[in-house]
Amino acid sequence: MTSNQTPSQTVGPYFAYGLTAEQYRYPNGQIADGAIANDKVADRIRIVGRVLDGEGRPIPDAMVEIWQADRLGRYNQSGAGGFGRQGTGTDPESRFVFDTVKPGSVGGGQAPHLTVILFMRGLLSHLFTRIYFADEAEANLADPVLAAVPAERRQTLVARREDTANGPVYTFDIRMQGDGETVFFDF
Repeated sequence: MTSNQTPSQTVGPYFAYGLTAEQYRYPNGQIADGAIANDKVADRIRIVGRVLDGEGRPIPDAMVEIWQADRLGRYNQSGAGGFGRQGTGTDPESRFVFDTVKPGSVGGGQAPHLTVILFMRGLLSHLFTRIYFADEAEANLADPVLAAVPAERRQTLVARREDTANGPVYTFDIRMQGDGETVFFDF
């Protein structure tokens, strides 16, 4: 008997029940949300964005995960921290919001960045991208991953900074297709 690989299936909007339950007010718990850094951290930042379709409309049932190093460029070895998960379905503007710290460089010439994993309806498999920071221009120029992206597409990976009374807010929209389509990576 020959075994074949099970075919992929579309990740439906049902993942909110198990993975972002508290955000959607389901009765069960979850292991991660949009609060990655606690209030005692002085250099907190906020990441805000939307997942947009090919016509620029927000997608209301996407799920965004981020994984990041701490401000010293170290990944948490205990398996806790440095990870967040948000759905876009409860925000009136279909946004994801992460409260965290700005990561440091992890070495190897890499600029500070967040790794992003995107799940949504219509995808047979999740997508990977990165968020770089506009105020890290010099480090971004030296980053080997960003340098591998065609120059005209690099801006699709860079979050814009706005200083607010509550601290820096970085805006990063994920465009699924069309003009300004976000660069996605194969890992």
